[in-house]
Order: sequence, then C-alpha cells, then structure tokens
Amino acid sequence: MLSLRPLLLATPLLIGSSVGIAEEKNFAIHIPAQPLPAALESLAEQTGLKPFLVNEVAKGKISHPVNGRYSAHQALTILLQGTGLSYSFSSMDSVVIKAPEQEGDASTLPAVKVIGKAQYDADDPYNVNYNRPNASTATKTDLPIMQTPVSIQVVPKSVMNDQQSIRFEDAVINNVSGIQRSYGTADMYESFIVRGFSSGENNYRNGFRRSMGKFDVSNMEQIEVLKGPAAVLYGRLEPGGMINYVTKKALDVPYYSLQQQFGSYSEFRTSVDATGPLDRDKTLLYRFNGAFDTGNSYRDIVEHERIFIAPKLTWRPSDRFEANFELEKRHDNYMDDYGVPVSGNRPISGRRTLFTGDPAFRPSQDNTLVYADWSFKFNDDWAIRHKFQWDETDIVFGGPGPNDRVNGDGRTLGRWVITGTANRRSYGTSLDLSGKFDTFGMKHNMLVGGDWFFFNQDMPDNMFASSDWGDPINSNFDINNPRYDTIDLAAVRSIAPNWFWRSRDDWYGVYFQDQITLWDKLHIMGGGRYDMAGYGGFGDTSWEATQAGFAMQHENKFTPRVGILYQPWEWLSVYGNYVESFGSNNGRNALTGGTFQPQTAEQYEIGFKTEFFDQRLSTSLAYYHLTKDKLLTADLSTPDPQDQIAIGEARSQGIEVDIKGRITDDFSLVSTYAYTDARVTKDAGGLEGKRLLNVPEHQASLWGTYQFTEQFKVGLGGVVVGKREGDSGNSFQLPGYARLDAMAAYVISLGKTRLTAQVNVYNLLDKEYFTGSTSWLPTANVGAPLSALGSLKLEY
Repeated sequence: MLSLRPLLLATPLLIGSSVGIAEEKNFAIHIPAQPLPAALESLAEQTGLKPFLVNEVAKGKISHPVNGRYSAHQALTILLQGTGLSYSFSSMDSVVIKAPEQEGDASTLPAVKVIGKAQYDADDPYNVNYNRPNASTATKTDLPIMQTPVSIQVVPKSVMNDQQSIRFEDAVINNVSGIQRSYGTADMYESFIVRGFSSGENNYRNGFRRSMGKFDVSNMEQIEVLKGPAAVLYGRLEPGGMINYVTKKALDVPYYSLQQQFGSYSEFRTSVDATGPLDRDKTLLYRFNGAFDTGNSYRDIVEHERIFIAPKLTWRPSDRFEANFELEKRHDNYMDDYGVPVSGNRPISGRRTLFTGDPAFRPSQDNTLVYADWSFKFNDDWAIRHKFQWDETDIVFGGPGPNDRVNGDGRTLGRWVITGTANRRSYGTSLDLSGKFDTFGMKHNMLVGGDWFFFNQDMPDNMFASSDWGDPINSNFDINNPRYDTIDLAAVRSIAPNWFWRSRDDWYGVYFQDQITLWDKLHIMGGGRYDMAGYGGFGDTSWEATQAGFAMQHENKFTPRVGILYQPWEWLSVYGNYVESFGSNNGRNALTGGTFQPQTAEQYEIGFKTEFFDQRLSTSLAYYHLTKDKLLTADLSTPDPQDQIAIGEARSQGIEVDIKGRITDDFSLVSTYAYTDARVTKDAGGLEGKRLLNVPEHQASLWGTYQFTEQFKVGLGGVVVGKREGDSGNSFQLPGYARLDAMAAYVISLGKTRLTAQVNVYNLLDKEYFTGSTSWLPTANVGAPLSALGSLKLEY
C-alpha cells in the first residue's frame, strides 16, 4: 500500500473505484479518532480501494472515529465530521477533500451529508449489538429467527464481553430464560437444566454433541439455545432443549486482540485472538484463540489452572467452496468441590468459604478435539455440507465427597473418597443437502441429511472408600474445625479398585425438513427423523467382568416435528409447534439383565416474537407443555424394593419471556423471565406430585448498558431466582436470592489500535446465595460473594 504522507501536497486524485461501488458497497470499517491523513490511509486499506490523495488542508485535522459497516461515501462523511472539510465524488470517479471555499468562490462545492447507521456482520469482532436476527441451531439452515416456529435464543459475544463472562455457565444462565445449572460430580463438567429437565451432561459445539465437558469461552462467537425437544435434527438428547455454542470464524480482514484480566481471589486470565488472510488472494485464512487462566477461589483451598489453544484454518478457493479445519487442546487442573453440606432441610448458611474436600487430591482433564467441515454451493439455491468431529477427554479423579447430611451432632460429616481414571471419546459426522425451490406458488427451504454418532466411556480402575464403611482412611470431617491433609493417602492407595463402568452410544439417523412459505407471511415447517440407535451402560465387580458383561440395546424410532408461523407484519410473528423426542438411556434392568426402554418426550408450544428498530431489538414470549415419559420408578410387581420399571412420567409447563437488543443507539439490554411448573406426574415410589430438583417456579434477569460517549460505557443488572427443591424427594430446599452486578468501560484510541479498560463488579450487595444442589448428594454449591474482575484489552 502506497503511503499517503509523502503525497499530501499533491492534487486530489481518483479513488480507483466507480462512484456506484463507493456509494453502494458496505465494508466493515474500524478507525479510531486520529490524525486525518492516517485515518484516510486506514480507510483506503480497509475498503480495498486505491489510496486517497489529499491536499495539505488535512494537516492538523483529527478524524471522527468510524466503527461499523458503511460504504466509503458514508465513512468519509463520518471521518470529516467536525473538521470543517468537505468532499465530493466527481464525474472522473475521484474524491476531492478540501477546505471550505471563501464566499463568492464559484468553485465552492455544496456540503454533502449522508446519514448511515452502523451495520455489522454477525462475526465482526467489533459488533456491539445484543440481538442476532439469524441462528442455525433450530433448523441447520441460516433461517431468520422471526421465520422459525420454535423458541431459539442467542447470546452473542458482545453480551459476554460486556459482562466479562469467563465461564460458559454464566453466559448461558444470566441471559436466557428458564435455565439453571445442573450439578453432577462436583464441577467436573458443565450441565444445565432447560425447561425443568437436565441436559444430561451434554452440550453442543457447532451442532455436534460434546459429552461431560468443560468449555472455554475464548473461541466462542455466540451461544444458541434451542428450547424444547431437538432430537429431530440431532439425535438422542434430553427434551428440555439443547445448548449449542458457535465458534469464531477465520476472517479475511486482519484482526488482533490481547486481553489481560485480573480479579478477586488471584484470578489471572490472559487470552489472545488473531485472524486474517495468509495469502494475497485471501483464499487461505486463519484464526488462533488461546487462553491461560489461573486463580484461587472464595472457597477455602479451591484453585484452578487452565491452558487452552484453538487454531483454525479456512480454505476458500472460490465463492462456492469452503473447507475448515479446527483443533482444540485443553488442560485443566482443579479441585472437586461439592459445595456446603445440608443440615436439616437447608444448606448450612454463613459458611460459603467452607471446603469439605482435601488439597492432597488433584483432579485433572486433558481434552483434544478435531473438527473439519467442507461445503459446496451448486448454485445460489442448492448446497451440500459435510462435517466431522473427534473429541476425547482423559480424566483423573480424586477427592472426597460427603456421605450424607451433617450428623446429629451438628458438626461432623462422613466423607467418601474416590480415585481413578476415565476415558471419554466420541466421533460424529453428518452430511446435509439443502436447497430452495418453488412449487405452485409455495417457496420451499428443504433439508435432507444423515448423521452418525459414537460415544464410549471407560472407567476401569475407580476406587471408593470411606471411614463410615470400615476403611482405615480417616475420612471424617468437622465443619466447625476444618482440617486438611488428614486423609491417609497410603491407605487409600492400598485399596484395590472397586467400582467399574462402561457406557456406549452408537446411532445412525436420517432426517428431512421442509420449510414452506406461502404469501410471504405464512411459514410451515415439517420434518422427521428415523433413528437406529444402540446404547448401553454396565458395571460389575471387576473391569474384566464389566467388559464381559457389557451389552448393547438397539432400538429404532421415528420422531416428527411440525410448526407453523404467521408473520402479518415484519415486526410480528405468531407461532406454534408440536415436537417429539427420542431420549436418553435409562440404564440396565438388574432383574432381566436387559436395558430399559429409552425415555421419550412430546411438547406443545405457542408463542409470538417481535423485532423493532430495524432488527436491533427482539422479544419473544412462549407457552409450552412438555411431558417426559418412561422414567424409572419402583416396580411394585416384585418383592425386591430395588427393582425398577420405566413407567414414570414428569411434566413441565410454563411461560418464558426474552428481550434483547438496543432500545436506542446508546442503550442496550437483555431481560428474561420464566415461570416453570415442573413436577413428577407418575411414580410408584412416592415422588408423584414432587417438584423437579433445582427448578425455581420464578426466575428473572435484567442487564443493561448505556454508552455515554464514544469512549465511556456503564452497565448494571441482576438476577432473581425463586426457591428451589434440593433433591427429588423435596426433603430440603435452596432459598431464593437476588444478585446485582455492574460494569464500566473506557476506550482509548492509540493510533490504529484501541485499548479498552473495563471493570465488572459482581454481587454488589454481597448476598449469600446457592447456585444449585448436587443431583445425588445433599449438598449445595455456593455463589460468589462481592468480587471484581478487571480487564485491559488491546485490539488492532
């Protein structure tokens, strides 16, 4: 690129592009306030046009910042604001930038004023919009949300950036209605409750299932939450909904970011983001995201360390073909933390720092993920796409957990100890053909495809031991006089493995979907899936016996989905749907030796969606009735109280409201509300009528930011969660709570770079609260007290 500075004294010259192109084509432009000649040079670089040549009147002038998607015409207008200079496009396709002429000068050009608004690409790193009009999770096509007859919510990275959500769960729970955290084995994996039902320890990445994982937000572009059963396109999963995060794309415009975060309890996190083309023709692109995260906790003894890298390559030799390759490597050191124990019908209070584990045990996870896809557009209407993912995690278990509630003396607690390893690996692939065509006045958006998914978990050498069970390991604990490093590690290691498990999922599925549009207002969606699924889970007294006794159960099932949406005006859509689901494995029947039938579900839903202010603000309201069948319950036909039968049922129904976007150019917000009535409706073991655990009847959130100036932004928000049942028998409860958070950020322009200084404060009122209870233990996880997280982020 030819430098402008030596040419400032030259006469005005042409841009090198036609007036029509300059005025009509929009570019992603990011130029901080700086000396005008440098700003014009940057504009030339970012638009891909030939260099501007300007006269010396530009000397000493400071440009106005430009951040958004504009034509060159619009960007010039913004750049020159407040400089007193004007410009025009001549018949020779040139741009003249000059000072105001003296009165009476015949050559004076009239003032040119163009009003344009910022229009961002969805994957633009500078995109500040809270709303996203499109999402692919619900349909596997990039259909506008306003035309999709299901409930789909999107959390973009702009919201995560403002809230400094460095944990995946915070980004989801704080910004989507009707979601709570589900806890299984301490904090070993991230799982959620959606519409009253646990997600079953499964989340999705770019449409592929990830089982029992921990995730880093550094390479996430946005999070998409599909409410209700999603088995039609994705196979067997829980009926409440699916949470799918979309990774960042490699861009053809260079972008670099270095962020340093530091906060309470020695939190220290460094993350990098770099992307751009690797060749002159921009056919080969790259992106690299990485993070190093370490710190302690408000919980005694608890600490963590993470190393995460995610390189990506994109090959785009033409506008019809694209291939992507991604690699992820993650290493986690952490401590199993089950929260605080329960005493009576409540978690113990005033003890949010109490850790009941032991620092001698150091669990870890090592994950490797490989992802690849390619797509080819036959023409503007038809395309084919193939995707593949390999995901493997090696886990080292280690640590104590409580046997039960606090003993009758009000201070002692029995604990068990677990050690061992596990390997989890999965493979998945899918092939989709999509196309658009018209028949008899109906517009079709068709998808046909198939997928295969394999998951295997081996736990060959786990050991459980407890002083309460007669093992000489000194595992008891006094909550009033906590002492650590007291467990006899030598005795623990001398105990032979005594718990073994193998589980496997292996299924093939074929599916179809057609989205029919009539009169540009009525949208009808119909589809179905046929699954050929194999699954099984088994444990025995030794690893050899477990391997020998393991068996797969096979089942084929068709699941339909239908929906209808009417859009009388562009800003309003009214919809309804009916969906069935093929659910998770119920485990093995100890009486017959076979496997129980899988769970199934069906949902009815109606609602409406709106979009205002040129798609900047969206709202949605949904009422749903969701039933989950074939839950395990006591088999009263046999004398053994341990025998079970799959005839149980649970029902969840409720109302959900989500509002997100920009009210004005300066005011953005996210607001949610959910009323959830989730309870057991059929059970032979005494649970009928009980509420489902960890599901509040009412919950809401509100987050808003205001941009006072181009540089200064503040934000304030909070969450309100009602009382929740702590276990399936409703024998103890977690009290409701309210939490208040705030932020402030200031942007400083440093030449072509910008530096953002930001601070977020969480739980401003320092309220004690519980985020959820463990699904199989009487414990409750404690929310963080008053804390802060600062950030310095340099972008170029």
